[in-house]
Amino acid sequence: MNVFDFDNTIYDGESVVDFFLYYCKKDKSLLKYLPSLFKAILKYKQGKITVEQALSKYGTIVSDYLKSHGGIDEEMKTFWDTHMHKIKPFYKDVQSDDDLIISCSPEFSLEIICKRLNISRYIGSVIDLDSGEIKRLCFRENKVKAFFELYPDTQIENFYTDSLNDQPLIDISKNAYLVKGDKITKIK
Repeated sequence: MNVFDFDNTIYDGESVVDFFLYYCKKDKSLLKYLPSLFKAILKYKQGKITVEQALSKYGTIVSDYLKSHGGIDEEMKTFWDTHMHKIKPFYKDVQSDDDLIISCSPEFSLEIICKRLNISRYIGSVIDLDSGEIKRLCFRENKVKAFFELYPDTQIENFYTDSLNDQPLIDISKNAYLVKGDKITKIK
């Protein structure tokens, strides 16, 4: 089985951030959160906070917003209509029928893009859109846990990622590749 991280691996950028910016055009009230969002991303990239710390600080904002605004599914479809071009060309060259996408991105977003890419398997973060509650954060070692829950006897032949944050998945893969832009380097 070939396994791919999604954001910055086969998608050029962070799809959640892109969706947030896209959605800000629809709902201007979200603009007030931009400074906090970029500050959190910068701190995360600098290693000053973890994803868990960012979620504990900003997760309630997301939860409250999701509870009070419906229609995210339809907005997500429209978003992907305008962002399909950000799928990196290399993916079509290596794509196979047994591919799995595993990402921190929410499954409600992955479902739409994976269907469009003819990918039937994906694992992502699970967010209850009615309550706004994060049921599963699919990140670092949680990716391995989710993978083995769904595919207990499966070997990862090739794993592609943009980050060594995915070291737990790299460790259980036969081969691993680091994707930076359009450059792919075998690291295992």
